[in-house]
Amino acid sequence: MRDDRLDAGPGADPAVVVRSLAPEDEEAVIAIDARHTGRRRDEFFRQKLRQAFTDTGIALSLAAELDGRTVGFLLARVYYGEFGITERTAVLDVIGVHPDLLGHHVGAALLAQLRTNLRGLGLRTLQTEVAWENLGLLAFLHREGFTPAARLCLDLDLDTGSAPGAK
Repeated sequence: MRDDRLDAGPGADPAVVVRSLAPEDEEAVIAIDARHTGRRRDEFFRQKLRQAFTDTGIALSLAAELDGRTVGFLLARVYYGEFGITERTAVLDVIGVHPDLLGHHVGAALLAQLRTNLRGLGLRTLQTEVAWENLGLLAFLHREGFTPAARLCLDLDLDTGSAPGAK
């Protein structure tokens, strides 16, 4: 048993143990993500995990275990003012749950602990982005209480000077 286990929060599956993400979770994180995306994003996650473990800011990233194995994770951080927002804001960069365990409340347990941690730090807002066509993730985030933000994300294709896909 590890001594850095955290309370998964009210309503979470009691069999899911949420704890701080650790460097030894790297392969599990990459493998879980690959099951969803169909490809390994080793360098992306190595960079994100390196930031999570070495930044001097507040460590928010979490792992979820079921029966002693890492079955989910989330990477989050605090921004101290971005895109015209002047308050501290938490951002959920990535969340992943092993596909065989979708519906076992692993993601809910991770978010419950993140909410507890953020409230303890005095933060009141958690933001994330999701692809419009990712209906499963959109439905999950909706169930967890996320709503559309009062902001627009804008893209610019640097080669054409217009929106990607525009003619």
